[in-house]
Amino acid sequence: MRARRTIAVITALLGLLLVTAGPASAAAGSWKAYGNTNPITSSPHTWVCASSKSIATDVVAQVCAIRSSSGGSAQGAVIVRNNRSGLFSTTAMVDLWTQGRGQLGIWECPSSGVGANSWSVCFGRAQSVPSTDPANSWGSAHDVYLGTSGLV
Repeated sequence: MRARRTIAVITALLGLLLVTAGPASAAAGSWKAYGNTNPITSSPHTWVCASSKSIATDVVAQVCAIRSSSGGSAQGAVIVRNNRSGLFSTTAMVDLWTQGRGQLGIWECPSSGVGANSWSVCFGRAQSVPSTDPANSWGSAHDVYLGTSGLV
């Protein structure tokens, strides 16, 4: 009888641990405001992006993989373009992968205001990735899945 109670208690505790232990949390990403300057065309790096998707009326976003101009690092990003006449607040998330090493990380950018008629970008941390290991990203903004970028 005592063995059954002990097993029941252990089973209950293991069940509780499994329920409360979720996946590893994402690292903090960082927002950068670009105003009315296109972040892709103003950058010396190579950006490969998925198509823009509407995340709200007059607001679009797209996920990108970025390769440094030196070729030795890559990072993921989510671009948000606010075409409204007022501030738009959103969160974003980006996940960076390579063909050789798999997932390199997930970054979340907390809610931030994207200025009227402007661009803001949620960046994940740059990772050391040789140019021989192509990288891509997938992401979301405002709880809208943005798809997967091409390889960079």
